[in-house]
Amino acid sequence: MRVNTLKNLSRAFQMTAIVCLMQTFSNSAVADNVINVGERPAQLIADLPEGELRSVLGACVADTATRTDFSISHRGAPFKYPEHTREGYIAAAKSGAGIIECDVTFTQDGELVCRHSQCDLHTTTNILKTPLAQKCSVPPDMSSSTPYSDVKCCTSDITVSEFKSLTGRFDKVNKKATDLDGYLSLKNTAHADAAVTSGTLMTHAESIELFSSLGVKMIPELKAAGVPMPFKTSTGVEWTQSHYAQVLVEEYKKYKVDPKNVFFQSFNLDDIKYWISQSPEFGQQAAWLDGRYRDRSFDIENEKSWKPSMQELADEGVTTLAPPIWMLLSLNSSGQLVPSRYALAAKEADLDLIGWTLERSGPLENGGGWYYQTIKSAVKNDSALFQALHVLAQDVGVKGMFSDWPATTTYYANCMGLD
Repeated sequence: MRVNTLKNLSRAFQMTAIVCLMQTFSNSAVADNVINVGERPAQLIADLPEGELRSVLGACVADTATRTDFSISHRGAPFKYPEHTREGYIAAAKSGAGIIECDVTFTQDGELVCRHSQCDLHTTTNILKTPLAQKCSVPPDMSSSTPYSDVKCCTSDITVSEFKSLTGRFDKVNKKATDLDGYLSLKNTAHADAAVTSGTLMTHAESIELFSSLGVKMIPELKAAGVPMPFKTSTGVEWTQSHYAQVLVEEYKKYKVDPKNVFFQSFNLDDIKYWISQSPEFGQQAAWLDGRYRDRSFDIENEKSWKPSMQELADEGVTTLAPPIWMLLSLNSSGQLVPSRYALAAKEADLDLIGWTLERSGPLENGGGWYYQTIKSAVKNDSALFQALHVLAQDVGVKGMFSDWPATTTYYANCMGLD
């Protein structure tokens, strides 16, 4: 797709083009090699205010989308599919994501699997409907009036074969429920009317095979252990944090994946340093998920509050930072979206940036929630994500954007000529 500003494109023509886009994609068959961005981008364009961005995006409706590394799948496609499931991963690839994420944790017998958290099985799978519920770290308390309020089920509670016997579900529960059906009910959630409500769980090795077959790159995140480390597996092997990090490396080597097609990530800076030191072919492009926002003294506009500093990170070999969207954006005195001081300083230190996460906040009326907290006065509706994405891509210069629905980012990247 070529960028065409078409500044004088009339509103009537824009609306006609948007309707055509919606009809074209909703009526088209989806083949394995066809990228389909669906209706979502058109809906967002229709709500954009009059101006150049609306004109540019509306002018791309007749173009064919292609896969782009700028579009990064966050946990598959959890906007419409249960996270970290085969079905969600395939949907992400078909919507143009060039890079797909498997969050990595481990089972009782020391196998890597795709889960956002080591201890989220009670909310993201059907484990509580199976006999495996009794193996949970904190099983249901049937003597309580709310037996599932404190339940805790971890991948490390079960073997990989037991993990594979489960199915994935949307990560929504009601802790105040008095029975299991109430606890797992999707009523009054964004997924209440979802067409797909369950999916196939994946081991990390299976994700490598699937992603290779789909022709996409990989961005695994080494999740923090939900159990004390070192952890002794049921096979007798003691897992230290460094062993955990190395097992991830070995799985990619086993499948002979080119390191340039893999982007490790972790919130643990020591993991990043380990890969830089011990597996530089992977570590040189590993992304540190910057969680310093958890420190109350951290201020994106005050460099003195950043420990370590941007330059210190670069000096230690870190090449890429991956912060949440709000850390990269600010508002100027006119209320316009601009790069934050954090974003500018990262670029000054030659650090690449990846942002997270688009399409995760739900409806963006009334400021957009946590992901948009630094620009909330400028967030009026869902189309604000295109406005934020435009500044992130053009002014901040992010290398890619995580999204719960990659089609939106795919459409933007194609229209703007991004790789």
